[in-house]
Formats: sequence, structure tokens, C-alpha cells
Amino acid sequence: MSTQPPTQTGKAAAMVVPKATPPKEKDSPTKNAGKMHRRSRSGCFTCRLRRKKCDEGKNQCKACKHLGLKCEYKRPMWWSNNEQRKQQKETIKNIIKRTKLSEKTAQIGTTNAETPPGLSHSLPTSATYSEATARTRAPSIESQESPGYDFNQPPLSHDYYDFHPHIVSPLYDTNAHYQPFPSTPYEVDIKTERQMYVNDVPTRRDSMISTFSTYQPPSSHPTLPSFPEDEWINESIYDTGDMFSAEEGLDFDFFDFSHGAPQASQQALIQVDDCDRPLLDHFIENVLRLIFPILEVNQHGSARSEVILPALESNRCYLHCCLSISAIHLKSTRGLQGEQIDSDILRHRYATIAELCEALKLDTNHLHILEATLGMIFFQCSVGRPDDALPDIAWHQHFQAAISLVRKLELPHAMVHDNNARIHPPFNMTLASWIDILGATMLGRSPQFADTYREKNQSGSTSGLCELMGCEDSMMYLISEIACLDALKSANGINDMQLCQLIRSLGQSLDTTEVPPESLTWPYSSTDAIRPKQLSRNMTAVFRLAARIYLCSLVPHQTKDDPTLQSLVDRFTGILHLIPHGPDGFDKSIVWPLLIAGSQSTADSIFRRALASRIASLGEHAEFGSFGRMVRLLQEVWRQSDEGDRTESGQNVHWRDVMQQKGWDFLLI
Repeated sequence: MSTQPPTQTGKAAAMVVPKATPPKEKDSPTKNAGKMHRRSRSGCFTCRLRRKKCDEGKNQCKACKHLGLKCEYKRPMWWSNNEQRKQQKETIKNIIKRTKLSEKTAQIGTTNAETPPGLSHSLPTSATYSEATARTRAPSIESQESPGYDFNQPPLSHDYYDFHPHIVSPLYDTNAHYQPFPSTPYEVDIKTERQMYVNDVPTRRDSMISTFSTYQPPSSHPTLPSFPEDEWINESIYDTGDMFSAEEGLDFDFFDFSHGAPQASQQALIQVDDCDRPLLDHFIENVLRLIFPILEVNQHGSARSEVILPALESNRCYLHCCLSISAIHLKSTRGLQGEQIDSDILRHRYATIAELCEALKLDTNHLHILEATLGMIFFQCSVGRPDDALPDIAWHQHFQAAISLVRKLELPHAMVHDNNARIHPPFNMTLASWIDILGATMLGRSPQFADTYREKNQSGSTSGLCELMGCEDSMMYLISEIACLDALKSANGINDMQLCQLIRSLGQSLDTTEVPPESLTWPYSSTDAIRPKQLSRNMTAVFRLAARIYLCSLVPHQTKDDPTLQSLVDRFTGILHLIPHGPDGFDKSIVWPLLIAGSQSTADSIFRRALASRIASLGEHAEFGSFGRMVRLLQEVWRQSDEGDRTESGQNVHWRDVMQQKGWDFLLI
């Protein structure tokens, strides 16, 4: 059993085109026109479901026409429902199998019926029933037996013979030579891995699984186990999907991305200057995989192909933001020092802000501005050291601009537009909600969209938070309520009796979200495949206990030595082992819970030993991003608390007070 998740690879690739260097003659645009293409966003939904390239033919594309499929350019009803989409995919598979079978039998029917089958026909192979869109082999036009063959005729199907009884069915149905074979072909999954090179430099490696059909059982292999003829496919050995969705069905079109619906072609054309090309390469190769790890688990490849690469291609402000983040990551991970790397950081940081200000002045492209602003806030959580002293604008000042844009775009209204229907939440609003709820606890304020979360909680609808950051939406809504209570207490807007009543009420609300202990298990399957839903249950349990600790800390005159509080900290530590750790684990996705629990731990608490173990397993990765800042803050809180500073009255050393003392504007999410 694996203790760490497998290496995650994206589906997307980026092609870098420098602005300054003209193309060589051998790589002229006309010659490369067939190699590069922009992502199509208007292919038919049938080809999208099959993840095949669509030629976007008028009325009906060639692939659907050839295979006898219904070509739908308008969004069908089954597209938004994961279960209906599965059924539609099975229906399409059956139609394709029948079409391929009909084409093969049509060829058999053109030969002499008296000819022994073994002398005139070859047995069906996997190539015969592949899902390739090209037409299967037909009799030669020069053949004496098929001088008038029409290559443009539509494919025959069994339905054709059902409605034309005067036409004799092909020999396949009656010839005894074919009777031993089963009526349904075997399904064979072939995994293909592809390495992409950008300017002769290897970049990300993609993998895909294709399904083929054959009527022959596979031949035995000296090193592989053999199975009975009818049971040779074992689903526990041959997965039918990628490693992330091996056991649990996922909705791969959950979010309403600002760049459109997911597409099969994942190639981006990103223009950068020659001097910035290394920064872009480093961002794609090393930084991009650190962003949205939970989204990558839930919707494999969508973070790369539907969020970041399209934004890099179309949003110059966003591009400058990512290049600045790339330079920060280079500086911190490789220990680079000097004016050059600092100049790269500040140059792109100022370019981002300058373009933001210009766009705000023009009052256009609000989605692009919001996208870049959220990137400037959130990407800092993945890179950089706590002691980075380069000048920057505080995250909450950027977020004020983001709040204005969110309201101008009416995204909160879009989230609550129809709580009873299965809607696709706007991705930028979901990201803003994540920052809003947990960021409010950093500042001791109420979340800006607390009323929206309250309405969503009452209706029981989703905002996409679980798919994006791992914790169930209902739990995040309750954390928003606790943050509102914290802000009310800090402003002295409530007396102790009212405060205790509200604490009791929120505690009861947390009780309703509890799950049986046996439902919390290791999130990897026996085949070492990550189970996204189990990971989400485990992370929600961690956030739930952190929320309880946060709520208990609001009790008047509460100290961290209180047995109830320490019992919660111990329970929190007890379920940490269900969150995979290490460089490929999910420690960086539970920074906020670790901060809340750690701030209430005592010197002899088992939590501190558990956190030290997780820091050791992360190695140098524990020094960067929000995780590194959280560790730095907890160390200072523990130093002051353990030394007895400000404890004469028995009160805690609050982590927000320490941040204020040190001048730290951390966003620890």
C-alpha cells in the first residue's frame, strides 16, 4: 500500500513562441500550420464526450456521420449530469460496435457464399473494431468483384436489416465458422504515454487509455497471469479510466470556467520575450503542479488545461503574474541570490499591477482583471519563503479590488441563481469564496459574502469548494459563520451570554455534519489509486475538528489548558494520519486546520510531535509557501506562549497578535 500519492501528470502542454526571434525557414508558419492548432471550443458534444477531435462540420461532423451517431452542437440534457453522461457514453460505444460490425459483415457479404470461409476471410482483430474515425477497409475499386463500389455510401447497421426483411442478412449471422465467438467483443484497454518537447526540451509527459474491441481472447504471456476465456479482463488489474477516477465517478465538467467548456485538444500558444522564456518553462514544469492539488485529484488535468494555460495564452496581466511567481519559486528553491532574480520578480510584479490599473481605468475585461487579481493573491500561497523582504502589496488590499470585480460581474447572484438545480458554479467565484472565508479569519473580520454562504447553506447547494480545496461546502459555510462570530466578539458587539448561546448553536450545527468513524479510511485503494471522495471525507473531518477548536477558542475566558480544548487537539492529531504526507501528499491543503489546532497546543502535546514528523517528511518543501509561513508563525506563537510571555492572566498568545507584532500579512490557506 502506498503511503504517498502517485505522481500527477497533466493532459495539457504548452508551446512557447518567442516574440523576438523570427521563425527559421525550415520551421516556417506554413509548414507548422499542420502541426499546431488552437483549441476548438465549438465541437459537437458527442465528440467531446468521446474525447475525439471534431471537424465541426455543418449540421453533422464527419466522425458522427461515419459512425451513425447523433451529432449535437447544442448543449444536450445529459451533458450536465454525470450519471446520464455515463449512460450516453455506453450507448455511443454500443452504436460504434454495431456500425463497425456492420461494415465488416458488409464486406463479407460481397464475396461468394460457396467459398469456404477459412480461405476468403481473416478473423476479426482489434483493428477491425477500433474507434478510429477513418472508414474501415472496403473492397478494392479495381477488383472484379466490386467494380461499382460507392465509397460515399453510409455505413450499414443491423437496424437496416430489421426494416428491410427482403434483404438477406450477411453471412456472419448464419455461417458456422463464426458461431464460437461471443456476441459481445472483448474490451481491451491500451495505455499510451506521450512525452512533449518544447524547443527540443522535454516537458510534461501525458498518458491516455484507449479502449479497443476484439472477438479473440488475448494470447497468453509468459510473465502475466492467465484467466479463463470469458473472464480474462480483471477490472482490479486493468483500470478503465485514469488513476484518479478508478473507483469513484467524477463530474469532469463541474465548473463554469471563464475560458469555456473543457476540450479534447489541450495546446496553448503563449507568446513571451526570449529573456522570459526560462521563467515560463520553469512555471509550467515546476510551479504549475503545486497549484490546486485537490482540483487535480478531482478533475485530472483541468487545473492546467482549463484554468492556467488558457489564461496564460489570452491574459497578459495573468502572464506577468505567473512569471513573477516563477521567479520567486526559482529564488527560494534554488537559493538564487543577486540583482537579476530580484529584478525579474519586481519587473513582472510591477508590470502586473500596471496592467491591472490600466484595465481598471478602461473598465473593460472584468473577467481577465479578476482572474489576474486572484492569481496574484493565491499563487503566493504556493511559493516563496516567509522571510522574503521584497516590497509587495498586502493580499487583502488586492482582495478589495477582487471583491469589487466579483460584485460588478454579479457572481454571487450567479451562485444562488437556482439553488435547486445542478448548476455549474463560476470557477473564479469559488476561488474567491475560498480566499474570502479563510482569509476573514486571518483578519478577524466577517467574510465579504457571508450572506451568500448562509443562503447556500440553508438551501444545501454547492459552491464548488469541495472540488477545489477538499473540504465539503457545508463545513466551509459553518466556518464562515464562526468567522462572523469571531469578528462580532472582537468588535465587542455582543455580551458573554449571547456569545455563549451562539457558540452552543454553532456547535450543534457542527454535530449535524459528523460522520461515522468507520467512514474515515485511508484514501488510497488496494491498487494504489487515489479515491477523491474518500480524501474529501478525510479532509472535511480535519476541517471539522479545526472549526470546533476555533469555536471553543471564542468561549469567554477560555485558555488552551482547558481539558475540552486539549481533547479536541488530540482528536485532531489522531486523524491526521488519514491525510497523505510528504512532497506528493496533501499537507499544503490543510494549512489552515494545522494553524488553528497548533495555536492551541501545549508544550507536551502530541500534535507538536506529529507536525514535526510531517515537516521532516516534506523536507525542503516545508519551507515554502503557506505551509512554511504557518510553521514560522506557530514557532513564534509557541516561543512566546511556552516562555510565559503575556500569560500572567492565563490568556493565550493569539496568532493574529503575533502576526501584527511581526508585521506579517500572511494568507494561510
